[in-house]
Amino acid sequence: MQPTPFKLERYFARHEFTARHLLCSSDPESMSIGELLALEPNALDGLRETWLGYTEYPGAPALRRELASLYANIDADDIIVHTGAQEAIYSFMNTMLAPGDHVIVHMPGYQSHYSVAEAMGVKVSPWKAREDAGWALDPDELEALVTPATRALVICAPHNPTGYLPSRDVFDAIVAFARRHGLWLFSDEVYRGLEHDPADRLPAACDVYERAISLGALSKTHGLAGLRLGWIASKSTHVIERMSTFKDYLTISNSAPSEYLSTIAVRHSEALIERNVSIVRANLLQLDEFFACHADRFTWHRPRAGTIGFVRLTHGHAEQFCAELLERTGVLLLPSTLIDHGDAHVRLGFGRRNMPDVLSILDAYLDATATSTAS
Repeated sequence: MQPTPFKLERYFARHEFTARHLLCSSDPESMSIGELLALEPNALDGLRETWLGYTEYPGAPALRRELASLYANIDADDIIVHTGAQEAIYSFMNTMLAPGDHVIVHMPGYQSHYSVAEAMGVKVSPWKAREDAGWALDPDELEALVTPATRALVICAPHNPTGYLPSRDVFDAIVAFARRHGLWLFSDEVYRGLEHDPADRLPAACDVYERAISLGALSKTHGLAGLRLGWIASKSTHVIERMSTFKDYLTISNSAPSEYLSTIAVRHSEALIERNVSIVRANLLQLDEFFACHADRFTWHRPRAGTIGFVRLTHGHAEQFCAELLERTGVLLLPSTLIDHGDAHVRLGFGRRNMPDVLSILDAYLDATATSTAS
């Protein structure tokens, strides 16, 4: 199997660590190991004593117990810890789908949600978010997409890249559809916890549906991408057994120091989430003002969750706009061509503390280009 190149990651490989200013990052503000250890007394001693041998293949028991506490109906044995969310997505596709199968995928979206399946010979049908309705999904469209070969429905909620969060009624309709057709429901929930209003938080899919697989990671909600830790949670013993066996051909086991630090992070989820959501809320106020001032240049649907939004350019091409912006200012935005959604949108990140400073650079650039165009 040879998946097509991951365009977004190739773009970041070229620019993420050379661009002077990032304005498209999907992960929120991170922290140092020292800051994380400071959340608990004696945590440094525990890190020093961490044994650097192989770890248990599904993840350290203490870590899986902490992760299980994030769910209502999940036990430690219902969880497999992976080296990042990407490994878990790859594992699910390769174990629960086969050539000739069909899968319905929420789009626009994260490329591995569909490219891995396509490379396997699985047919993919996009379930398209409706931009004119704030990137909403319409569950009534699903019946027209399902076929006798359909095996899974892949969703992302809260959504990357739009920040869309379904209502509870829409979420329940999605689950009911999957149950009615006996589908696996792969629910990417790496932004769960970053709802801008906590009252909007949905249940994890694995807590309400026996054939659901919930994907989590510390890179987004907790802001700890450097720990490279993701996981899946599912009540399906079939999924757990198949994905556990497949992991033997991937990382086998995870990094012991990362699992130790991750256990601390999950234990302090509430504090880390509040830290990141407070940054997001403040930045969104800045963005509201920015887009009001530049309504002639952009169409902005304010996200309800997460750290990213998907913005339409009212004229011009996103790829050209992003290339010129990077060249002239060092500010990196992400054009929609990289996520297979035309050439009219950009992904913008607002989870970092320095976002207002970077936004002011973009603001000045827009003013300068408007002046030069007028003259």
